[in-house]
Amino acid sequence: MNINNLVRDNIKTLKPYASARDEFKVLNADMVFLDANENPFENGVNRYPDPQQTKLKNELSALKNIPFSQILLGNGSDEVLDLIFRAFCEPKQDNVITLPPTYGMYKVLAKINNVDEKEVLLTNNFEPNVDEILKVIDENSKILFLCSPNNPTGNSFNAERVETLLKAFKGLVVIDEAYIDFSSKKSWLKRLNEFPNLMITQTLSKAYGMAGIRLGICYASKEIIAVLNKIKPPYNVNELTQKKAYKRLLCVNKVQTEIHKIVEQREKLVSKIEFINYIEKIYESDANFILIKVDDANKRYQQLLNKGIVVRNRTTQPLCENTLRLTVGTKAENKLLMKALKEI
Repeated sequence: MNINNLVRDNIKTLKPYASARDEFKVLNADMVFLDANENPFENGVNRYPDPQQTKLKNELSALKNIPFSQILLGNGSDEVLDLIFRAFCEPKQDNVITLPPTYGMYKVLAKINNVDEKEVLLTNNFEPNVDEILKVIDENSKILFLCSPNNPTGNSFNAERVETLLKAFKGLVVIDEAYIDFSSKKSWLKRLNEFPNLMITQTLSKAYGMAGIRLGICYASKEIIAVLNKIKPPYNVNELTQKKAYKRLLCVNKVQTEIHKIVEQREKLVSKIEFINYIEKIYESDANFILIKVDDANKRYQQLLNKGIVVRNRTTQPLCENTLRLTVGTKAENKLLMKALKEI
């Protein structure tokens, strides 16, 4: 596959902006920096951040065993996804394929970028409908979005179905692994170099508990990453985010302990609420949340709200009628949730 054939023509010829820190990359305390029109008075953030986040990417590279050249960082995964649209999808011409119920930003970004979105519903057991997906693909289909583990359903997609799509689809396949750390299934990172059209997005917002710093990660071939680097803003990841993220990546053991506690609490939550009479079904989850089907989602949502418990009502989503999404909280928070669910 020649990735260049998927890139928009104007992006192919684009000469990216060269920032001061791109032109002079050797940061030495003994140097006098008068090239970037910065405020010279030191306060910790008066200098522009590293545009390539070198220190942070090197740590991620070692942690994930992925080369530096195959990593892109963004201001949250949403910026990464937007960059993918802008690099590969020609407005009013190309289309992307999404599999509802799924993460809502794919649709929003398609509309923002004036790109047609083809929706193929998941099967009743929340798996990709491979035959239907292959039917709707045309010569202008550029991206297929697979959220696995999926939001809001919580399940991981069958690996054989995903592999079939990777081999059959001639565009880019973006696997959103925001919740992969809570799953017993293997990340597709292990097979990244098998498929030139495979892109994987991850985040520090979930398992790493860094939602407030907004750091999204994209892993792909070096050719794809090079294209995205051409169009990303020069300083898209700020200095405070880079420092906080790097410090958190050094605490892998602590993060793994927190993940273990969340998964443990998830299973306990399921076991404690499965016999509540108005809960009709609890869907299997590989994420840090569970989806439950109830008798009346709007009613139960309001009742929980009245007790000070905020959950997500997903009843408006395809295949999710009368469902609530419950994030796994701390042990104390989960006790309050279980108590409220039983009382109503």
